[in-house]
Amino acid sequence: MTFRSPALARAVVMAAILILGPAVAEVGHAQAAASNYNLPDFTDLVEKASPAVVNIRTTERIRSRGGSGGDDDEMAEFFRRFFGVPMPGAPTPGAPNAPRRGQPPQGEEQSRGVGSGFIISQDGYVMTNAHVVADAETIYVTLPDKREFKAKLIGSDKRTDVALIKIEATGLPKLVLGDSDKVRAGEWVLAIGSPFGLDNSVTAGIVSAKGRDTGDYLPFIQTDVAVNPGNSGGPLINLRGEVIGINSQIYSRSGGYMGISFAIPIDEAMRVTEQLKTSGRVTRGRIAVAIGDVTKEVADSLGLGRARGALVGSVEPGGPAEKAGIEPGDIILKFNGREIEKASDLPRMVGDTKPGTRVPIQLWRKGATRDVSITVTELEPEARAKARNAPSSKDDASAQAPKPNALGLIVNDIPDARLKELKVRSGVEVEVADGPAMRAGIRPGDIILRLGDTDVTGARQFNDLVKGLDKSRIAAVFVRRGDATQVLTLRPGATAAR
Repeated sequence: MTFRSPALARAVVMAAILILGPAVAEVGHAQAAASNYNLPDFTDLVEKASPAVVNIRTTERIRSRGGSGGDDDEMAEFFRRFFGVPMPGAPTPGAPNAPRRGQPPQGEEQSRGVGSGFIISQDGYVMTNAHVVADAETIYVTLPDKREFKAKLIGSDKRTDVALIKIEATGLPKLVLGDSDKVRAGEWVLAIGSPFGLDNSVTAGIVSAKGRDTGDYLPFIQTDVAVNPGNSGGPLINLRGEVIGINSQIYSRSGGYMGISFAIPIDEAMRVTEQLKTSGRVTRGRIAVAIGDVTKEVADSLGLGRARGALVGSVEPGGPAEKAGIEPGDIILKFNGREIEKASDLPRMVGDTKPGTRVPIQLWRKGATRDVSITVTELEPEARAKARNAPSSKDDASAQAPKPNALGLIVNDIPDARLKELKVRSGVEVEVADGPAMRAGIRPGDIILRLGDTDVTGARQFNDLVKGLDKSRIAAVFVRRGDATQVLTLRPGATAAR
C-alpha cells in the first residue's frame, strides 16, 4: 500500500502499533517462555549409545519346496488386481513348485527375521529377545560399523522373552546397565533399534507406567516410545545413558505402533541372563498351586480387611503345597517373609526361589492367619499345566427338591465315592442356581465347599447355614468347578421361586 501523504503514513503506523502492540508482546513472551523451557537433547546420548546397539538377522534352511499359499497367494492376488502383472518372482505357469526368482534352492539359507540387540560386555555378549532368535538356523549380528558376525546362542528363556547370544570379538563398545527399580513414571526414555530393518533408528518418549502385568514373571515398563517390528530386543535407555529395559512388546490392533509399548525391566532380564550365561537355562521354583486375585468383595466377606494376597484356586495332588497343608480357598499373604499385594507377585517370588529351599508361608483361612512351611521344587522347563475338568454328576435318586434357599440354591448331598473322586473331604453339589447364586456365576454341577468360615458337610447343614446369614452382609461361598476353587460373593435375598 502506498500513501501519498507522509503524515498519513505515520498516522497509520502509530495506529497499528497501538492496536497490535499487546499481541506482539504476548508472542514475544511465549517465545521467551519456550526458550527457557529446557527440553531434553538426546544427541550426545545417541552418539554414545548407538555403537553398542546391533542388528540381528536370523535365517533358516529350505527343507521342502511345496506350493505357495497363505500370504503368498494373497500377495499374488494383490499384484494381479492392482497392477495387472504377476507377482515378482512368482513361478511360471505349469511349474507351480518351481523356486521363485531369488529364492535359494532347497537346503540353502533364507532370511527368517530381523530384530535388535545390544552389547553388554566387551568380549561379545549380546542381549536380545527370545522371540527374535527362536528356531533360527543361523544368527547374524551386524554392528553399526558394518562388521558382521555369526553369533552363538548361549541360551533363551521364553517365559521372560530374554535371550543371550555371543559373537567372537573383543574391545567392543558396550552399554551401561541401570536400575529398573528406580525408574519413575514420566521420565524421558529413548529406544534404539532396527524397526522394519532400518538400522539404528532412534525414538523417544516417556515412561507411562511401571509394573504392568502381562505375564507370570514380568512386571513390564510401559512407555509411549514408538516401537515397531524390528525394534524387539533393542535397549530402552534413560537420560543417563543407562539401559533400563529391553523393548519387547507393543499393544496394537493394526500390527504397528499405536502409542503403547512394553519393555522388560533390565533387573529382571539380568537375573535371567546370569543363569543363561552360567548354565544355558533358567531354573525356577514351583509350589504347585493355581491362584487368582483377591477382590475387595472377597476380602470384606472373609474379614481380611483389604484386598491383598493370592487366592488358592486349586492344589496339585502330591505337590509341595498339598504336602504343606495348603488348601483351595486359602489366601497366601506372605511368601518367605515378603508381603503379597496381588496374585501376580507370588509366581515371581516362587520362581526366584532356588528349588529345594524350605520357606515359610503365611495363610488366611477361616478368619485367622496360619503359618506353614513349604519345600519349593523345580518348575520343569516350559511345562504346561493340564486342565482337568471333572465331569459333573447328580445323585440318581430323584427326590422332590425343595425351593431355592436365600442364596438361590438347591443343593444335594454327595456320595462318599463321589467325594473321593473329587478329592474333597466334604461339600454339596449344586442342582439349581437361581437369584443371587445365578447372578454370581454359580451353575449346576458346581461343588460348594465352604460358606464363610464354615465347611459344608451336607445339604441340610448348608441350608441351615444359609438361613442364619445376615441379609445385610455379603456372604463368601467357596465353589469348586473342575479342579479349581474360587470364592464368589453373594448377598442373601428373598427365597426365590423355582
